[in-house]
Amino acid sequence: MKKKTGRRFIMVFTTLILLALSVFLFVRSAKFGKLPSGERLTRIEKSTNYREGKFQNLNPTPQMTNEKGGFAIFREMISAKNRRPHQSIPSVKTDLFELKPDENILVWFGHSSYFMQIDGKKFLVDPVFSGNASPVWFMIKSFKGSDIYTPDDIPELDYLVITHDHWDHLDYKTVKKLKPKVGKVITGLGVGAHLERWGYSPDMILESDWGDKTILDNGFTINTTPARHFSGRGPNPNKTLWASFVLQTPSLRIFIGGDGGYDTHFTEIGNEFGDFDLVIFENGQYNASWKLIHLMPDQVLQAAKDLNAKRVFPVHNSKFALANHAWDTPLKAITAFNIEAKQKLVTPKIGEVVYLDDENQEFSKWWTTIH
Repeated sequence: MKKKTGRRFIMVFTTLILLALSVFLFVRSAKFGKLPSGERLTRIEKSTNYREGKFQNLNPTPQMTNEKGGFAIFREMISAKNRRPHQSIPSVKTDLFELKPDENILVWFGHSSYFMQIDGKKFLVDPVFSGNASPVWFMIKSFKGSDIYTPDDIPELDYLVITHDHWDHLDYKTVKKLKPKVGKVITGLGVGAHLERWGYSPDMILESDWGDKTILDNGFTINTTPARHFSGRGPNPNKTLWASFVLQTPSLRIFIGGDGGYDTHFTEIGNEFGDFDLVIFENGQYNASWKLIHLMPDQVLQAAKDLNAKRVFPVHNSKFALANHAWDTPLKAITAFNIEAKQKLVTPKIGEVVYLDDENQEFSKWWTTIH
């Protein structure tokens, strides 16, 4: 009996050791990137937004509001319906290599990934083309029909913009394959450590802090502005900066919102920069329990008003199910709220061309055609 008990103990202990070793090796794999160190960490530690060993929001921002307990949220998740569409997401395949060079256009790829050609420069924001938004292939898979683009469909880029390092915004496989096409990378402090591990040279990476202004080219500047969110790809959160950006080109001013909840920074950005031709906000994967770190649909419209927006593009939807709402609720909700707000909404299909100089371009309510 003692021998059997001893053998069981050894087997259990060995299994636990092997499991712990497997997890340790897994989180150290390339896809998790790398934490900032050396000169990069020294620069981070000088930031006024970095305190007590991590980046902080402008105002206290718990990830959960505690309006619901953990069990209630779990029960909500289990009972949620239509988190994924039962039919393929409608899309069109625009050939980005055949665009007229003098056209100012935007093409959306679902969620928060989009391509912009403005005043002759090409930008790509938060591309995720690998089919999932997690460290394992079988979790958070993209909706059927939403992955019609791959890195091979992307032309040479002047700038790759990464708003923060979460898996649904910074995709290891995608940025690795895009590397030969990228001129410069624009991102927040610390994110460059991931990119360098993945083969990007330091001179390609433009890392910045909130309040920084970077001159990109003649007539092109980008200001790094706050967001109310968090960061991290592994067990050490908030070691890299999350950000929004104000992109000024010779003809347009565009707000790249990234992820984040509502706060006073939207009014402050609007007061500093004036009117925006287009503002791009997350509108999806939200919940009242984490409303401080993700915008609710009515807050998207309020933030657009704060920024004096001419047009509003609601993204962060129609590709991944990261929250408990139905897949089409974000677009249904914002269009309902907009009856009163009366903002000009930009709601293209995946792959449809948005003409940035045409404030009166109209879009179909394509999400009402599928279930």
